[in-house]
Amino acid sequence: MSIYDVLGQEHGIRAAVDEFYRRVLGDPALAGYFEGVDMARLRQHQAALLVQVTGGPKAYEGRDLAQAHRSLGITSADFDRVVGHLAATLTSLGVDDETLGTVAAALGAHRDDIVADPVPSGS
Repeated sequence: MSIYDVLGQEHGIRAAVDEFYRRVLGDPALAGYFEGVDMARLRQHQAALLVQVTGGPKAYEGRDLAQAHRSLGITSADFDRVVGHLAATLTSLGVDDETLGTVAAALGAHRDDIVADPVPSGS
């Protein structure tokens, strides 16, 4: 069974995306990243991306992750907060630990595309 199926296919993924953004937008440390963002559009893109990366039938047609996040200045700590909110969302939806690990590994593979931590001085 694919992760797409475990998550309840497209309907389940859309529900997960809605819950995920409810958590993220309620987090004062993260909410500022979304000021002025068309959240309906972002939810649609996020759901399409998750459908694709979890083994679903649709192809994601949005910007690549590096391009989409380049100007946001996302820190490692905030990336970890977002991953934590996603893990909590998936756990609340009954996703098992093995699937959570797979999703976390997939996100971790894109960390360098998303995080814009400044290079420490003297490096």
